[in-house]
Order: sequence, then structure tokens, then C-alpha cells
Amino acid sequence: MSSIALAVRDSSTMLRRNLLHARRYPSLTLNLLLTPVMLLLLFVYIFGDTMSAGLGEGGGGGRSGYIAYVVPGILLMTIGSTVIGAAVSVSTDMSEGIIARFRTMAIHRGSVLIGHVVGSVLQSLASVVLVGAVGVAIGFRSKDATALEWLAAFGLLALFALALTWIAVGMGMASPNAEAASNSAMPLILLPLISSAFTPIEGMPGWFQPIAEYQPFTPVIETLRGLLLGTEIGHNGWLAVAWSIGLAVLGYRWSTSKFNHDPK
Repeated sequence: MSSIALAVRDSSTMLRRNLLHARRYPSLTLNLLLTPVMLLLLFVYIFGDTMSAGLGEGGGGGRSGYIAYVVPGILLMTIGSTVIGAAVSVSTDMSEGIIARFRTMAIHRGSVLIGHVVGSVLQSLASVVLVGAVGVAIGFRSKDATALEWLAAFGLLALFALALTWIAVGMGMASPNAEAASNSAMPLILLPLISSAFTPIEGMPGWFQPIAEYQPFTPVIETLRGLLLGTEIGHNGWLAVAWSIGLAVLGYRWSTSKFNHDPK
């Protein structure tokens, strides 16, 4: 068997393993999915009318206008929330010794991490679809987005999910236990709160605006808004792709380095 065929076979086996774990123990995924859904309902139905007043020109419309503004940010938060499960799963495998066992077996070395990553990306995209369905149910509507723009938006979500998953896997590899992995991955949920997800950057204090603007979530959120709602994308498009690729490469190198050299 060629090395490529061996890698595909073993990666598929590891992917099935991780999807079976998610199927048999759905409580972690459901708990992580609950956070963005609750925030969506909270910000729309409790704060929607008030928050919409701060959207600036063309951003009014009360609660219905705020739904359109907030859903792209909630979708990114959904990804950040879901990939925490990958950090916990990897850390659990590390602490229980199964990864050490996999290292001694005649399998493709990269398949262990690939199984975790692909499984987490699929779960993230499924969670995005579910949260997006909730958004549509409460009134979110895209403004004249073409099929190509929808495809680009989904592709961007998949690329960003891949990037955050590799970062989460690295966090799981570096954490001594599942609880520490969960805590170390919390910034993946918190960063959207200090981005343009819930309020325009222009309305933030001047000293805080660079923090919100020059972080990975903001350009991705603004690009999604441009694709789905027809707002101006500007330089955010290439920034979103650059952040996604950069984080994916960083997470990949970190994770594989820990996998190849960690003595556990």
C-alpha cells in the first residue's frame, strides 16, 4: 500500500473513531452549542431594540435590523465554542495514554491528529448550520446574496473552523488534563465579544478600537456580512483569509511538534 493510501485509510479510521465518540457522548457538543444559541436569543430579544440604535447609518430597523447584524458574529462564536471539544478530546486522549499507544502502532503518524481535526471541522460546520437555522427561524434574511456568495461564505467558515481547530488541538496537546484544555481554549469564545460581532467598532472607546479591529474574528465577521448582507468588505476579505491560513499553519506546526516530541 502506498504512503498516501495508508494515510487516507488510517485518517478515515481515526475520523470514524472521533465521530463515534461525539455520537456516544453528545453532552459536550450540546453544551458548547448552547452558548451561541443563548447569546443569539439574548442579544436579539433582550438587547435588540436598544443595540440597533448604535448601528449607525443604515443600521436601524430595531430588532429585525439587529438580527441581520449579529448573526454573522454568532456563527463565528459557534465555531469557537465547538472547537473547544477538540481541545478536550485531544487532552483526554493524551492523559489516558491512548495517543502514546497510537505512537507505537504501525499506523500513519499524522492520522491521529487528522482524525481529530476533520471530525471537529465537520462538527463545527454542522453546529453553524443549526445555529444559522435558529437565526433564520427568528428572522435573519440574506440581502440578495448570490449562490457564489453563499458558497464563498461557507468556504470562509470552513477555513476558519480548520484554523481554530488546529489551534484547539495544540491547546489540547499542551494541557495536562481536559479541564485545563477547556480553560485554555476559552479565548476562542471570548474574542468575538471584543470584536465587531455585537456592536460597530466605531462606537467603542478610541483606545479599545485597535484591539477589536486587529484581531482575527473581526475581518472574518465583516467579510461574512459583506457576502451575506451586501455591506462593504474592503480589505477585510484578504485579512480574513490571511488570518485563517496563518492560524491554521501555526496550529498545525504546534500540534505536530507536540505530537512528535511530547514524552507522554
